[in-house]
Amino acid sequence: MARTKDFDEQEVLNKAVDLFWLKGYNGTSMQDLVEGLGISRSSLYDTYGDKHSLFIKALERYQGTASVKVCEIINGKSSAKASIRQILEFITSELLNDQNHKGCFMVNAEVEVAPHDQQVSQMICENDQQIEDAFYLVIKKGQERGEIGNKQDARALARFTFNTVKGIRVTAKTTKDRSVFDDIIKLAMSVLD
Repeated sequence: MARTKDFDEQEVLNKAVDLFWLKGYNGTSMQDLVEGLGISRSSLYDTYGDKHSLFIKALERYQGTASVKVCEIINGKSSAKASIRQILEFITSELLNDQNHKGCFMVNAEVEVAPHDQQVSQMICENDQQIEDAFYLVIKKGQERGEIGNKQDARALARFTFNTVKGIRVTAKTTKDRSVFDDIIKLAMSVLD
């Protein structure tokens, strides 16, 4: 007869996200996971598999929750430019309010793990494409409505905007100076004119 688990799998997975996000994949040992998740090593292996499998599940969890707010903003009733500004402001505020300077879990994984791990690389590429496509759709709609200039190709603007988001996420790991991000956002928005 199978034993029932005496822990909430989703709650433990959320703790894994926080731990990997804070310490990175290579900086997180199995002992860190056992202590940080509050479950036994055997429960960890039985429920989530090995460290790599848990990391993949943590990335999937983060990806699912992180994209919700961006999608809400993009699908809102604001103009295209206002939506993009709201996304840039939202991301900046989230990062500046993080006392641990963790940056973005996906970007961290892209830099640390993806160059050596095909599965993580593919996950990040797919995630990046989804976000770029979302920016493309809102920019294209903005161009069609005359809210965003047509001097640049919508796809190129989407790529630039998404790259700006990634840059903000990396920069937030080392500075909390709001004026730095205000300058970045102001310049990024001027490209859409």
